[in-house]
Amino acid sequence: MEQHWLTVCALILALGAVVHFDTVFVAAAGGNLTAKPGVCPRRNWGVGMCAEFCSNDSDCPNDEKCCSNGCGHACIEPYKVKRGRCPLPQGTPMCAEYCYHDGQCPGEQKCCKTTCGHACTEPC
Repeated sequence: MEQHWLTVCALILALGAVVHFDTVFVAAAGGNLTAKPGVCPRRNWGVGMCAEFCSNDSDCPNDEKCCSNGCGHACIEPYKVKRGRCPLPQGTPMCAEYCYHDGQCPGEQKCCKTTCGHACTEPC
C-alpha cells in the first residue's frame, strides 16, 4: 500500500514539473500569458463540456477569456468590472437579483450585493 502512495506522489510531482516547464517554455518563447481584463462569468449549475479548449487568455480571440465551464475550459466573453467599490448593504431586505455583473448596470453604477440579492448601485 505504501508503494502505491509513493507512485502517486511521484506522478503528481512529475505532472507539476511538466506544467511548470510548459508555462516557462511558452513565456520564454514569447507567448503572452497576460490575463485579459474582465471577470469570467459565474458557472451555471451543472457541468460543462469536459474538454480543454484553452489553457490561458492568450489562447482566446478578441476580448474573450479562458474560463472554467464546470468540467473543462473554454473561451467566453467576460463580465466587465467598473471602477469603485460597492457600499455595504443597508435598508429593508431586498431579495431579488436585478443584475449579475457590472456590465448590466447603467453609467458608472456597479452590480452590488443588497441585503438579499444584487442591484445596480452608485459606487463609493
